[in-house]
Amino acid sequence: MLKLSFHGAARTVTGSNYLIETGKARVLIDCGMFQGARTESELNYRAFPYDTKSITALVLTHAHIDHTGLVPKLVKHGFTGPIHASEGTRDLCAIMLPDSGFIQETEVKRLNERNAKRGLPEVEPIYTMDDALAAMNHFTTHRMEQWFSPAPGIRMRYWNAGHLLGSCSIEVEVEQDGRKPTRLLFSGDIGPDNKLLEQDPEAPNSFDFVICESTYGGRDRFEREPEKRLQLLAKEVSDAANRGGVLLIPSFAVERTQEVVTDLVTVMERGLAPKANIFIDSPLANKATAVFRKHAEELEGGAALARAFASPYVKSTESVDDSKALNRFNGFHVVIAASGMAEAGRIRHHLRNRLWQRSTTVLLVGFQAKGSLGSLLEEGARQVTIMGDQIKVAATIRRIEDYSGHADGPELVQWIKERLPVGRSIFLTHGEEDAQVALAEDIRGLVPDDCIIRPRLDDVYDLTGNACALLSEETKPRIDPTSVAKLDWNNDLQSLILDIGEELKGAADARSKAVIIRRLRRALAGENGADTGAQVGKPDAPRHGKAPAIDQ
Repeated sequence: MLKLSFHGAARTVTGSNYLIETGKARVLIDCGMFQGARTESELNYRAFPYDTKSITALVLTHAHIDHTGLVPKLVKHGFTGPIHASEGTRDLCAIMLPDSGFIQETEVKRLNERNAKRGLPEVEPIYTMDDALAAMNHFTTHRMEQWFSPAPGIRMRYWNAGHLLGSCSIEVEVEQDGRKPTRLLFSGDIGPDNKLLEQDPEAPNSFDFVICESTYGGRDRFEREPEKRLQLLAKEVSDAANRGGVLLIPSFAVERTQEVVTDLVTVMERGLAPKANIFIDSPLANKATAVFRKHAEELEGGAALARAFASPYVKSTESVDDSKALNRFNGFHVVIAASGMAEAGRIRHHLRNRLWQRSTTVLLVGFQAKGSLGSLLEEGARQVTIMGDQIKVAATIRRIEDYSGHADGPELVQWIKERLPVGRSIFLTHGEEDAQVALAEDIRGLVPDDCIIRPRLDDVYDLTGNACALLSEETKPRIDPTSVAKLDWNNDLQSLILDIGEELKGAADARSKAVIIRRLRRALAGENGADTGAQVGKPDAPRHGKAPAIDQ
């Protein structure tokens, strides 16, 4: 028996979680947190779709939270086996997972204070900092390209994925009675060419099954050489300086922040952009930088990173008071804070305090999952809700794709070509549907069309026989698979509230406002209103043609 289940990163980018089952073992690949719209992120609070106590081992591709963020929850709910990782992944998880637990404790405490005022029940964090620290006791590390056996009848080895310090693709061999072992390759997240701190990805070829990420499927970023990237960043910094306000950069604390700071210092030292203070408002980023320095010899740009973080322009905050003090700064300066999708952390406070100012520039430097605050800003939201406050978006929103940690469409196609032949199937995961469809089209001809599979959330496949069969009787999705990676009811609600507010604001007098409110009450009661006038707050088509707001 050999089954493969897709319990995350299925037609969506986050929540990576795959389950390999044999007659002897059950091994998880990744245990990541869902991010984005509320429909998906609520999965983090729900029970796992498998018995956690029955899992033999967990094997991690890399440390990013969408691949590791539910590891403490797994341990908290009964998993007692080993957690296999590269040394770099272990070292990063040691700071990232406790930080994740601390953020959850802090934000749940704030939410419960609001709930108490509203007469609502308290909620519990998914896990705490102590839970995360306990999970670290389960880690065991392996070097690249060295075989290890996480469970009876299964052996694996890591290959550099070029995405993040310690990031890996996982080569898997599963013993089969009376036949040769079945070979699988889990890509993890594949890094792009010309990444500042990482070498190009590597892996062998000739597999039965390849499970490949598709984050930027169909997109050619026309990646620039390092010098061109510096010129582009210098222009964005100069333009932000001309606006006279803060340059806010939502950034993943681990590696993305280190890359951006290295380049910011470079362009300032070369005189390509105005010199200014660069505040790293992230204790996690500061801890991560220490990890990167420890592994500097493994990094292509390790020396440049060390030089940048010794610059007098670079300043770090630690305490909450230090972070709050940044709001008193006027004039041009740079603030880099997590998270990269503006879903949590200190960046939300800065956005709440600065988005309404025309002098502010927000520079997005990474992928923004559908429904996240970063995605809504990127798509042109005119107003957003952050921590219960509705904030007008007057800031200039800009984007640089050159810092993406993911291979683009052509690079993914090339990576797949180098893995050929693929004897049976390629599963496209870790991508939104449009990206997956585009990548499937781009690799058509490399393998037969019926060998390209785009699994849905919680799909289970039997890999035992010659055919790759979807086990429909075992596929019980936790949510409607068609709802993933899309704006959801919560986005629609916030859009409706925004449109109602603007409709009331534009009404001529108190009587007109009363008519609008009466129509809404009749609609809620299921009655046909007799009043005439334009439709109010149609949620599936915001009247202003831009992305709706979201409650963050």
